[in-house]
Amino acid sequence: MTPWWRHAAIYQIYVRSFADGDGDGTGDLAGVRDRLPYLRELGVDALWFTPWYTSPMADGGYDVADYRDIDPLFGTLSEAGQLIDEAHAQDLRVLVDLVPNHCSDQHRWFRQALADGPGSAARERFWFLPGRGDHGELPPNDWHSYFGGSAWTRITEADGTPGPWYLHMFAPQQPDLNWEHPDVRAEFEDILHFWLRLGVDGFRIDVAHGLAKKPGLPDVGAAPDPTDLPYQDIDDVHDIYRSWREILDGYDGDRIFVGEVWLPTAEQFARYLRPDELHSAFNFDFLCCAWDAGALRGVVDSTLAAHAPVGAPPTWVLSNHDTIRHVTRYGRADTSFDMGDKRLADPSDPVLGRRRARAAALLTMALPGGIYVYQGDELGLPEVQDLPDELLQDPTYVRSEGLDRGRDGCRIPLPWGSGSHTLGFSPEGATAEPWLPQPADWARLSVEAQTADPDSFLTLYRRGLALRGERLTGLPETLAWVENGPESGPDTVCFDRPGGFRCVVNLGDTALPLPRAATVLLTSAPLDRTPDGFLLPADTCVWLDLN
Repeated sequence: MTPWWRHAAIYQIYVRSFADGDGDGTGDLAGVRDRLPYLRELGVDALWFTPWYTSPMADGGYDVADYRDIDPLFGTLSEAGQLIDEAHAQDLRVLVDLVPNHCSDQHRWFRQALADGPGSAARERFWFLPGRGDHGELPPNDWHSYFGGSAWTRITEADGTPGPWYLHMFAPQQPDLNWEHPDVRAEFEDILHFWLRLGVDGFRIDVAHGLAKKPGLPDVGAAPDPTDLPYQDIDDVHDIYRSWREILDGYDGDRIFVGEVWLPTAEQFARYLRPDELHSAFNFDFLCCAWDAGALRGVVDSTLAAHAPVGAPPTWVLSNHDTIRHVTRYGRADTSFDMGDKRLADPSDPVLGRRRARAAALLTMALPGGIYVYQGDELGLPEVQDLPDELLQDPTYVRSEGLDRGRDGCRIPLPWGSGSHTLGFSPEGATAEPWLPQPADWARLSVEAQTADPDSFLTLYRRGLALRGERLTGLPETLAWVENGPESGPDTVCFDRPGGFRCVVNLGDTALPLPRAATVLLTSAPLDRTPDGFLLPADTCVWLDLN
C-alpha cells in the first residue's frame, strides 16, 4: 500500500491568522478545533501548523523560547493534545513546525549564556566569537542575515564592557544554535520524542539546509559560489537527519519529515531525500516559476528527474507564509517569484491573477506526488499590499530599512463570514480587532459567501481535491507529455496519467480544441462550445477522462 504522505494534500495553518476562538483578535487552537470539519470537508489529508510554541513573536513564532509548550496566545499544551486527537478523529494527520537552526534570545539557554559570562560552557551552545579589528569592533566574518544587515550582533557584558559577537542568520532575536555541541543534538532528539509521544504525525523542518556551518566560519567573500556557502548545505547536516530518521522510524503510523530546503542545484536538494533522511521537501522551483508553458514543463521535468534517483515523492506548492500570494503574482507582467525581490510595487490585474490561480490549482492537483495548500489559497485570497507602515510586524521590514515590506501581506486573518467587523474570524460579539486588518471587500471572498457559489474558488478546490482522491492518489509518480494533438503545443501544459486521465492547461492567447471523445471532469473556467465540440480558453485548465 502506498504510504499516505507520498500523495497527501497538506493544508498549512498559520495559527495566528486562521481562526480566533476566544475573541482576542488572534487566531488560536480553539479556533482551529472549531474549524476541523471545514478542513475535512475541503478534502485535505493533513494539517501543517507553523510554530505554536512559547515565543516573544519577534518573527511570527519562529523565535522559539520553549519547544515543549504552547504560547498563551494560542492556548495550552492540553489543548494541543486535544486538537491532535480531534484531528485524527476527522482522519486528518498533524505535522508541526520544528525550528532547529535557531531559538529565541529569550530561550533559557541563551539567557544563561548571557548571564554566565565570558568563556562559560553555556555560550558554547551558540556561536559566540570575538570581533575583528583592534578592539573587536568588527563582526567575526562577512556573513549577512537573510533578513538584511549583518548576521552578527555584539553583546554588552554584565559589567558594561563590550563582549563577543553572536551569530544570527535571521533576526538578532534568533541566535543560531551550534550543532557541533552535543547538548544541542540531545535536546532536539528529546523534543522529537516529546511531540511524537503526544501523537503528531511528523515535522516540517525550518531551514533544513542551514543547521551545520563550515568549520572555522570562513568569510563568504566578494564573489561567493552559491553552491558552496559556509552557512548552508554542509555535509554534517545529513548526519543529523540520519539520526533523526532512526528516531522517527521507531514510532508507528508512517510519520514523516518535510524539509524546507532552498538550494541552487537539484543534486544538493536530492541529498536531503535519500531513503534514510527526510521523506520529502518543498518544491520552491515550482513556486517561483513564471506562468509560462515552457518554464512550467521544464520545472515539472526537472522535479521528477531530481526525485527519481532517491525514490522520494515530488511536491507542488503555489504559496506559503513567506511568499507573495499567487493570485497577486499571476496578475503581474512578471509572474515569477524571487524571495530577494518581492516586487510589491508591481501592478497586478486581479481578474487575470484569479483566472490563472484557478488554473494553477488544478494543475498542481493533477501532478504526481503531494501538494500543499496554504490557508486562504482555497478562497483565492490576494496579497494585501497596502498595510500601513505602523502595523507591519515582519522583522524583514525593519532589517531592510523599509526596502522589503515583509511577509505580513500574506498573513492576514482569514474571512469566514460577512456578519461582523472581523468577517467571522472572531466569535460573534467579539470587540477586539484582528491582529492585522482585513480588507473590507474580503466579505465577498469569505467561506460563507463562497460555500453557496458553485463557481467559487472554494467549490473548485473541494471538487478538485475530491476528484484527485478518487482518480489520482496512489498512481505511479510519473506522467507522459502529450506531444501531438490540437490541445498540445508550445503554449500548453498537457500530460496524461494512468487510467485515461489527461490534464491540459492553455497558457496562450488562443482557445484550443479538445478531443471530442473525451469526457470533461473539471475545468477552472467555463469552456467555449462550438458545433464541433469544446474549446479550452486562455489561462484555463481542464481535466479529461479519455475513456
